Order: sequence, then C-alpha cells, then structure tokens
Amino acid sequence: MKISYNWLNQFLDLKTSVSETSDILTATGLEVEGIDHYESIRGGLKGLLLGEVLTCEKHPNADKLSLTTVDIGLDVHSRIVCGAPNVAKGQKVIVAPIGSTIYPSDKEEGFTLSKAKIRGEVSEGMICSAYEIGMSKDHSGIIVVDTSEPNGSPAINLFDLESDSVFEIGLTPNRADAMSHIGVCRDIKAVNGQEVNWPLIESFQVENHDCPIDVVVEDSNGAPRYSGVTISNLQIKESPNWLKNRLTSIGLTPINNVVDITNYVLHSLGQPLHAFDYDEIIGKKVVVKTLPVGSKFTTLDEKERELTSSDLMICNEKEGMCIAGVFGGIKSGIKESTKNIFLESAYFAPEYIRKTSLTHGLKTDASFRYERGTDPNLTVFALKWASILIGELANGKVSSEIIDINPNPVNDFIVPVSFKNIDRLIGKPIGEKLILEILESLDIKISDKTDIGFTATVPPYRVDVQREADVIEEILRIYGYDNVELSDTLRTDFLSDFPQQNKDDLQITIGELLVSNGFYEIITNSLTKPKYSEGIATIESKEDVEILNKLSEDLGVMRQSLLPNGLEVITHNVNRRQKNLKLFEFGKTYKSSKNKYKEEEILAIFLTGNKHVENWIEEEKDVGFHDLSKYVFSCLSRLGIVGYKSEVIENDIWSSAIQLTYNEQVIGTFGWVNQRVIKLVEVSQSVLYAELFWGRLLKKSFQHVVYKEVPKFPEVRRDLSLVIDKQVTFSEIKQLTEKVERKLLKQVNVFSIYEGENIGKDKKAYAISFILQDENQTLKDKQIDNVMNRLISAFEKDLSALIRK
Repeated sequence: MKISYNWLNQFLDLKTSVSETSDILTATGLEVEGIDHYESIRGGLKGLLLGEVLTCEKHPNADKLSLTTVDIGLDVHSRIVCGAPNVAKGQKVIVAPIGSTIYPSDKEEGFTLSKAKIRGEVSEGMICSAYEIGMSKDHSGIIVVDTSEPNGSPAINLFDLESDSVFEIGLTPNRADAMSHIGVCRDIKAVNGQEVNWPLIESFQVENHDCPIDVVVEDSNGAPRYSGVTISNLQIKESPNWLKNRLTSIGLTPINNVVDITNYVLHSLGQPLHAFDYDEIIGKKVVVKTLPVGSKFTTLDEKERELTSSDLMICNEKEGMCIAGVFGGIKSGIKESTKNIFLESAYFAPEYIRKTSLTHGLKTDASFRYERGTDPNLTVFALKWASILIGELANGKVSSEIIDINPNPVNDFIVPVSFKNIDRLIGKPIGEKLILEILESLDIKISDKTDIGFTATVPPYRVDVQREADVIEEILRIYGYDNVELSDTLRTDFLSDFPQQNKDDLQITIGELLVSNGFYEIITNSLTKPKYSEGIATIESKEDVEILNKLSEDLGVMRQSLLPNGLEVITHNVNRRQKNLKLFEFGKTYKSSKNKYKEEEILAIFLTGNKHVENWIEEEKDVGFHDLSKYVFSCLSRLGIVGYKSEVIENDIWSSAIQLTYNEQVIGTFGWVNQRVIKLVEVSQSVLYAELFWGRLLKKSFQHVVYKEVPKFPEVRRDLSLVIDKQVTFSEIKQLTEKVERKLLKQVNVFSIYEGENIGKDKKAYAISFILQDENQTLKDKQIDNVMNRLISAFEKDLSALIRK
C-alpha cells in the first residue's frame, strides 16, 4: 500500500522527517518496505534554465526548422536548432542545455542532451515543449513563459512543482483501519500526541431538490448501511494539478474531476464511493439486492459476467448498474456528457464482497477495503466531504437530502481488560496512566475502571480488536516493542488455555467425512415401537424407557438402539425405488435400569444396495463387509484413535460382525445385520450396520499426539505364506506379531488369502507382508533374518502354522 508523506501532512502537521516518520510507522506495525521519491514532473526540471530567444532565422537546409540564438544567462548565447512552429524572437523559453536530462511524457527513460548537428547546423541544446519535459502530451509548440525572472534562472522556479516521498507499506490483512491516509495518521497521532486535522464539512448544504431519488435496500445483510445523495449541473473536466499530483504520487491515473474526487476521498478516509450517472438511472430508483442466478451483467471493462446468488448488486428499476463494492457497470458510469450524478457511500458486508471478488476475479481499490472491513460510521461524512469537493471542482449543486439507510447500526466492541494480564503479556508493568493514555489516543474509550481492570469500548472500524489480547497488543505496539527489555531468562506467556475437544466440531468433522464419501445424514425419532425390543433378545425389553402419556402404542418407548429406526428409513426408501443407500445418524439411546436412566451417544452407519451407481464401465456389485469397515476405520483415524483391538462376534443383531475394544471397553461394532432383524423391520435387502459409541470415542480422541522426525533410513519388506486353521483370524496374527517384535516392525498386511483342497478342508493360507525399519540405522541382513526367524517360531508354536517356503 502506498502512502504519501505530503498527503499525511495534509491531515497531520508532521514534526518528523521522512526517515523518522518511516521509523514510527514500522514501530507501530505498519512496516515500511521502501520509500520512493515522487516528482510531479519527472526529473524536477533539474538543469533546465530560463532563456530568451535573441535571434530566429529560417534553417538554411530545412523548411520546417529554425536556427536560433538563445541567451541562457551568464552571457552564454547558445545556438539551438528548433522545430517548433511558434518559436519567435524575444520569447522567454525553457531551455535544456548540453548535459541536462529531459523526460518526455510518453517515454519511460529520460535522455541527456549533447552537442549535435541537425541538417548541417550545430545545435547546443533544446528549446522545450510541454511534452519534452513531461508536463503534458502536447508537443504542438514550445512553452512560452511570461516572467520577469532573469535569463539563466532555474526553470523549477517558474512552475509550482511538487516533490513527495511515498512509503510502500507492507500492510497485514488484519489492519483494515490503516488502509487510508487518515488511518495511518491515527497511529502517528497515538505516538506523537498530535490531533488529526479531519476535513471540514460544515459548509455542506442542500442547494435544491432538482434530482429526487428513491433508494430501497432489499438485502440489509449484504448492505447494513447505505447512504447516497444526488448532485446536479456539474461539469466533467480535467482535475486541478494538486488533485492529480495526489493521485499520481500513489500510482493512480487521473481520469476526470468527479472520478478523481471519489478516489481522493477513498485514499484519504478509506471509504469507497461510487458515482452513477443520474440520468441513466431508470425510474430514478436505486435498489440494493441480489439478482437471479445466471443473470448477465456487463462491467466497465466491457466483459459480460454471469452473476451468482451471493453477488450483491446496485440496480435501477429494471436492471443492474453496478456489482456492489467491486466494479461498476458500463451503462451508468461517468462520461464527459454527464451532468447529474447519484453519489453512493455504503458499508457492505465483507463476506459478500470477498466472495464476489474471488468469484469474478475482480480486485479493485474498493473491494480491497470492503472485504477487510470499512468504518460503518463514516459513510455520511465521506459523502458530505466529496459533495463539497465536487461543488468546488465541478460546480455541482447538492440536489437532494442525504439518504442514509441504517436499520441496524454496527455496535462498538466491548472488551473487558485486566491490568494483570496487560503486565503479564507485555512482560513488564508500564503504569495505568500510560495504558489509559495510549488507548484513548487510539479512540478506544475506557469505562468501569477499577483497581483490577476496566472495560474497553472499541470503535467498529477496528475489526481486529475484539479480544483482551488484541487490546493489549494495541497498547504494546504504541508503547513500543523496543521499549520492552529482554530478561536474562527468555520466556513466553499467553492468555489462552487448552480447552477440551469441542464435540460439536468433531461431530461436524466426521459428518463432513462421511458426506464426502457419498453418505446422507438422517435424523430419526427418539420414540420407537415396543415390538423391536421384544423381538431382539440383545435389546432387553425390561430396560425400555416407557412414555407415560404416549401418543400411540407404536411410539410407546424410547429407543435402545438406532438400528430399527434406521432400518425403517431404508424400508421407506427401498419401497420408493431408492435401493442404493449410504446413511448415517448421530443420536442418543435410552435405557432404564434399577430405577436409573442411562443415555448413550451413538454414531450409526448404514450401507445397503449396490457399491456403485449403474454405469457402463463397472459391473453392478453389492456392497461388502470391507466397504463398511473402510468407512469405520476412516472415522477412527480422523479422530486419532489407534491401538484398539478387534474380535469376530455374532448375535441376534449381527449375523457376522467385528467388535472393537479400547482398553477393555467396547467402542463399536460393525457387520451384517441379522436376517431376523431385517424381517422384523420388513426390509427387503441385506444391510450392513455400524454402531459406534460416540461419547466414548470423544473421550479417547487425540489423547496422545506424538510428532516424530521422518526416518532417514530405508524400510525393508519380507513376505511369509502361512497355512493355518480357518478359525484363526488376521487380528490374532497381527497381535502375535506385535508381541514378538515391537521395535522394528512398522506394518503387517495380508495381501492374499487362499482356501482349497490342496491345503486341507479346515485350513486356509495367508500371504502376509512385514515392513521392518530401524529409525537410527540401515538394517542389516542378520538383523532382518533374526526378526523373521523369531516370528516363524511364534507362528508355528502359538498358531500351529505351517510355513510355506
């Protein structure tokens, strides 16, 4: 962000040099990354002199050239060949003598004059036009000066030139308040104790009511405050030099007086303005709203854009005129023929502008500020000042009352602060008096002061100061980081604690994980049919929580399991030809035991139907056990739960299932739902079901997070083929493997299973891979063989395994 030193001086009587001001800005957090020198005329006319044409004759060898003698002072008469048609004897002119450098308006680089021969005649310099010295693009003739200054006077004395120093500030995203010259002045004021000279707006007045306008804000969420005024009978023309210098110093190109004034106010106050051609506003009505998705709108760059549902628009009675806070439209912009305008000053919601700016790839000075947060209390002030300037520079007349729609004013931020935390976070006590002085200098009001602390009332333009730590940071940056001495023993401090995992956040995380894998969340009734607990032995009917004032017998008890109600959802969908289902539900189960009630939080996951939607690439295939296990293990992994054990079970709920335990406590079960339960709920197809004890998982999630350096040494893979009894599970093999070798074993995996007559009726063969790695050195063959021999011995002894070699 570019900030002009002269511009700052306009609002603050700076007592510091450019270098000192730079140091102050950097110390307060507005880091100055560089300082550029600006000149309203490049080169500052250095070396150029005032001269007088003593003689002017036709060039002997060229019809369009003149041969002149020019007095440039100190009795020096230079012979100069000149091509300007208006050169004449007796004129006072600007001369670039030999050795001087000029910077033409359309050239990036300047060039230095040297003695030359033009059509056979010596030329000792140049009589300059406005184009040749960078004053304008007019090169129709030389500059003729009316002055009593003596010949040889520096040309710089004849013009009101401006030189400036421009700070390049590396603005951090949180400092929305400093995106203007006034904003930067606030920080300097807090350090130096000076008052900011705000523009005077007392002269603002409504001069007529010739341009009435009706304003309607339909989307007050996107435009919490919308202000505007009409101005008539203005004259669009070139801006005066002082205004053009202000804008060009920070890299902006002047356009015309009205547009330049809106840019000037923007960079002065940080409040974007937009001027509409009043005569182009259909129905003389301004409506702030969103348009239907897919609506077409052509912006100032002549590109047609397709609008989204969140693009806030400034419309007239029939169509859009401007993408609010981002970019204007091609029809309603200011033209040379514009006579009347509607001037807009608004506070738009940052999230609206940010989304629109990203969607359409439009980055403007206005969107840059709106998407970070502007001052909602500055809209009317900016309007009045801009109206006064338009009156002065364009002869415009204010032709309506100011319209200010502000149904829900943005409140100040109220922040309790303790003196103890200020001293603790800064690292040293700096005194209550200084603390309060600093905050008041930053426009932060103090109330409810006690010996312990106070309440800080922060203005809404400080969007980054909403917590106690933020207020303390404000105190520290004005007090000065360099003023806090380093202690002999360095340490750090903080104001935050380490709260428990937020179960709502974790629930959203797991929900999003499942949804991203094609699941739909369901919410079923906590009341259910008594016949389910009566028909499923594992769900004991005597533990039902009965409803005393039941609405019907079908909903007479509270559910002990999420399974039956979930199966009802599946039945409902299957009956409507939706057979491929992936569902999940977070819910509670309820039990009554010994006159006590028990609630349990459950995550239920259902899978049924085909694995893939019908298509020509893949054959239809039913979901399988491992499809469900993949999702269950993904959830556990996302919660950071490791080290659980598994065993195969079956009961009257599951015909085949895996039960997971952690430290001897069951955390979940998943597998095929028993056909008896399927028939009880009248489901017409097989269902996979997982029941995870959500409350228990939350207590175990992310308990031990350990970060380790990535190993530098390679891993080694060895494979074994084991022939074992059919009842031996991979879980048993894995547990035995981890028991035998803990240090070097990193991974165990089954990559092939075989069953057949060749190995025996009650046997199966597992092909298993073992990944070994030493994190401190490269493994040697002897170490690897030793580990594998111990594993083979354990398999043969404990599992009666036959090792196939």
